[in-house]
Amino acid sequence: MKYSAPDEAEENLGPSKSALKREMIALQKLGVELVKLSRDQLKKIDMPERLRDAILDAQRFTQHEAHRRQLQYIGKIMRDIDAAPLQAALDEINGISTAATLRLQQLERLRTQLMEDESVCSDIARDYPGADIQLLRQLRRNAIKEAQQNKPPRAYRELFRVLREMQKNAANEASPGDAADDLDDAGQSSPDGFSRD
Repeated sequence: MKYSAPDEAEENLGPSKSALKREMIALQKLGVELVKLSRDQLKKIDMPERLRDAILDAQRFTQHEAHRRQLQYIGKIMRDIDAAPLQAALDEINGISTAATLRLQQLERLRTQLMEDESVCSDIARDYPGADIQLLRQLRRNAIKEAQQNKPPRAYRELFRVLREMQKNAANEASPGDAADDLDDAGQSSPDGFSRD
């Protein structure tokens, strides 16, 4: 038998059937993770309305077979869109993205600086105009007192939570698209006069 070199047309057939199936399964798994999110978390993710509606429907379904079919439908929809931004947003929500990790580390440094020096409050007031400086000072004093008395660090943790909320509120004020989303969610009409229900 004589072997001949394969045609170039035969070599460029595209991805194999197994590769396509692996890709579809990965998209379905991403869809399952999206279905597990709350409505508020879903609002934060930019996605096509068709996909958002399918995810909300999947959250409503209680029967196993209906839920399974809806997950397959979500996977089918996701084949037509770029899944990378969805995965990045999901990683951000789950706190495993590098950006989220960096923000948390920044907040930890800010909390440490605040615990060492109360004058950091003036920097916080400058950087975050809506911050409750009085509350931060009170939590700082309580955290120092707790540390001296060897009590659990309740105020120290609360200080971190307040700083995180402060940063989140500043980020929401910086992004103009959120205000329009809030209007739409309240059932009010958009600037063009049409309701977006």
